Amino acid sequence: MTTPVDPVYTALSEQKGLLARSSRSSQTADILRASILDGSLRPGTRLSEPDICAALGVSRNTLREAFRSLIEERLVTHELNRGAFVRIPTSDDVAELYQCRRVVEGAAVRGFDRADRDADELAAALDRADAFAREQDWTGVGTADIDFHKAIAALNRSRRLDQMMSSVWNELRLVFHVMADPLTFHEPYLARNHEIYEAMIDGRSAEAEKMLADYLLDAESHIRAAYAQIVA
Repeated sequence: MTTPVDPVYTALSEQKGLLARSSRSSQTADILRASILDGSLRPGTRLSEPDICAALGVSRNTLREAFRSLIEERLVTHELNRGAFVRIPTSDDVAELYQCRRVVEGAAVRGFDRADRDADELAAALDRADAFAREQDWTGVGTADIDFHKAIAALNRSRRLDQMMSSVWNELRLVFHVMADPLTFHEPYLARNHEIYEAMIDGRSAEAEKMLADYLLDAESHIRAAYAQIVA
């Protein structure tokens, strides 16, 4: 005797043709996201549909689905009659990003206890930043800076917070790519990251939290002042 098929599953089976297309659009979004985050596609860059379709061998429908995903992630914007562009975060966006960072990173530093928290990721990020600085690769220093602060946020031990903050870190990379002079922007903060780390490791949590708060306030002010000249 044949068991009747639940109508719900029958309806699902009718959608299976979307799987291959969704996978392709997801892979396309992954490729474009990586190029945006590493600065190959800089903020304000127009994303030419014909050129991208030819380069990746995808259809316009697939590419537009990828664009929709990236628009939801706030990495791409669409302008009527002009097309898709790598998004340029606004000064107000910068303020919101740093407010999120103050709340999440501040809580992590406040609750840090070396006895039950692994600080290896913090040290590794600082080592990478120092190596990039020796090579005068200040964009690399910026990436390592985000890695350091991402590791601070991860000390909260919350997968939900990590997922929420992933969009913050990605959008922050866009902000960093807007900055005209990465050396001037990143160099002063590398030493301050070391100071925050040392205070945390030494058990000076209150001092580390204050140092972090000052760091984030100064960085936000620095970026917003630069934005006044860079972003119309």
